[in-house]
Amino acid sequence: MFDLVLMRRAAAAGLCLACTLAFAAPFTPANDSDIVERLPTSAGDPSVRRVESLRKQLAARPDDSALRLEIARRYFDLAMAQGDPRYVGYASAALGPLAKTAGNDANYWLVRGMIQQYSHDFAGALQSLARSRELNPESVDATSWRAAIHMVRADYDAALSECTRLVPAAHPLHAQGCTAYVQASTGQLAPAYEALGKALAASGTVSPELGLWTRTRLAEMAIRLQRPAEAEAHFKEALQLGVTDQFLLGAYADFLLQQKRPAEVVALLADWERSDILLLRLALAGKALNDPKAKSWADQLRDRFTDAAKRGDRLHEQEGARFALDVEGNATQAVDLATRNYQDQKEPRDAEILMRAALAAKQPRAASPAVSWFRTNKYEDPQLAALVEKLSTPGAAR
Repeated sequence: MFDLVLMRRAAAAGLCLACTLAFAAPFTPANDSDIVERLPTSAGDPSVRRVESLRKQLAARPDDSALRLEIARRYFDLAMAQGDPRYVGYASAALGPLAKTAGNDANYWLVRGMIQQYSHDFAGALQSLARSRELNPESVDATSWRAAIHMVRADYDAALSECTRLVPAAHPLHAQGCTAYVQASTGQLAPAYEALGKALAASGTVSPELGLWTRTRLAEMAIRLQRPAEAEAHFKEALQLGVTDQFLLGAYADFLLQQKRPAEVVALLADWERSDILLLRLALAGKALNDPKAKSWADQLRDRFTDAAKRGDRLHEQEGARFALDVEGNATQAVDLATRNYQDQKEPRDAEILMRAALAAKQPRAASPAVSWFRTNKYEDPQLAALVEKLSTPGAAR
């Protein structure tokens, strides 16, 4: 749910960032006027002020479909940026009344598809996004989200086809980034990295969101190429753009953890406990540091995962597997969660946690789907390659 991972800041940039799907199921209020909870947002946050203003207008104009769509999309963007799934519930509540009247509205199907992918209804999301594109053939957003979903499912041929459709319609850097992301996942890591870097350098001024997405992708590629100094430079350039983005924060936090710099993770993610994705990184850093807050962070996550399991919510399984393995030390639970998660999501981070959990639980066969993915697609990553090698040795089994 986190690299999830191609879907960050999709509305503003018109592209899908890396699928960091939140894992608590969104609660959908029954009515527009229902107040479930006052979220602790900054009074100076223009995004929050704007959506609150629009909601007040909706109370006076409940039949304004364009207003409903704008509110739904802005709430969705807040969920993606801040990691709070309740915003998706509010987006669903705003969109719901349009189900019987907006059948020919491309924007309705676009927002519906975005919300469906959040809940891991990838098949339904692809259908909704296809309908949106039928109604608006020039839609960059619908094509970008379809590419993102295909990447999550490791359907790289389908993703590349969507990227090709972007070439005449999207910003050149956007189209190049989409293609490079597919290439970097299918045995062309170094040339994809070089091509995307050159495209960024030649692009001139681009939106902060597109700049953030591109630099974060470059950072991820640089890590796999074992160029940590370049990766950190890309991360810092992305952070300097001033865009609130939990995916960027999580990716940089993972890099810092990998570099054994947990104290910087705690500083980076201060005040981000509301995001489950980032709270996990805090828990990992806290454990490494023996931080006094480590137990509180772990307890909060454990409670959230327990509540999700009681609801039958499976959106948390990848992060839950990582929590079980790296914080709780429960390899058996980790391999169970990672195995179920891999049935739906097949991104590199999903493969990694499945491999690590299988090794820790001494159940190498459980990682067979991830090993097959790695070999079939010629994915390049020294860390994953080392895991595959360990899983392939006789000593990996009991």
